[in-house]
Amino acid sequence: MLAFLRRAALAAADEAPAAVALTGGVSSDIWRVELRSGPVCVKRALPRLRVAQLWEAPVERNRYEWRWMQAAARIVPGCAPRVLAHDDAGFFAMEFLDGARYPLWKNELREGRADADFARQVGERLACIHAATANDDGVAKQFATDASFHAIRLEPYLLATARAHPDVAVRLQALAERTAATRIALVHGDVSPKNILVGPQGPVFLDAECAWYGDPAFDLAFCLNHLLLKCCWVPQAQARLLACFDALATAYLDRHVPAGLEQRAATLLPGLLLARVDGKSPVEYLTDETQKARVRRVARSLLVLPPSQFAEVRQAWQES
Repeated sequence: MLAFLRRAALAAADEAPAAVALTGGVSSDIWRVELRSGPVCVKRALPRLRVAQLWEAPVERNRYEWRWMQAAARIVPGCAPRVLAHDDAGFFAMEFLDGARYPLWKNELREGRADADFARQVGERLACIHAATANDDGVAKQFATDASFHAIRLEPYLLATARAHPDVAVRLQALAERTAATRIALVHGDVSPKNILVGPQGPVFLDAECAWYGDPAFDLAFCLNHLLLKCCWVPQAQARLLACFDALATAYLDRHVPAGLEQRAATLLPGLLLARVDGKSPVEYLTDETQKARVRRVARSLLVLPPSQFAEVRQAWQES
């Protein structure tokens, strides 16, 4: 790491800065490095993710992460950390954003601070990135990461869950196949509250190592899914979390509605719900079997009778 920083001229030849490993991720090593010029964040992708099941992924995804950050920041300035340096060995450095000024959205939601206006901003920024990259052959060539997206998202989420639920396996496999075959815009791939900072000027997106030119419905469904799951984690905030769900979905659809997007995202949502309980990457905060049973009940019913609109998913969840 130090050799990388020196090659990039971020650290002087005689500089031996302190580095502290940052926690929270399962797919990369991440450090805060205290350079003379100030702190930076350095990241390196892991070939095997830190989860209970075997989950391997191509390390070249690192390259597409910093590319996504650069592309997104050109479209919506400030929506991603500024990339400072990168190399072909798997390292890249970006500006360090202090948690005191940039709290994590997941932590805010855990404390019950579910702000519908902030959720609206997430939806707006996501829609802007998708709209600006839609049907762009140049961006599509830069992010032709089908194999990586399959390894990091489709296999561990939808296909692994299909093996755990054979009676709805055909529907989950069909969702994976449809998603893989839909190439419309630049997708982040991990739009989760744990990867979004509440910045002074709006949402800042992190951890774009799943970046892919594909179906924007995946990003929308992925984030809305987390807002539903947080209702189990912070039940006293369910009404506010559902208001966030509505605000994010409405803001997105008000700005960017390619043909069939809401229907694709709505049908994908139950697959992602079930995946976060029985896939390779279950959410760590759902430990109570009653909560898991609720997720399975809603998800399985919506897989059998697929919804076409977000309102149907929301209603099924609220009535469960």
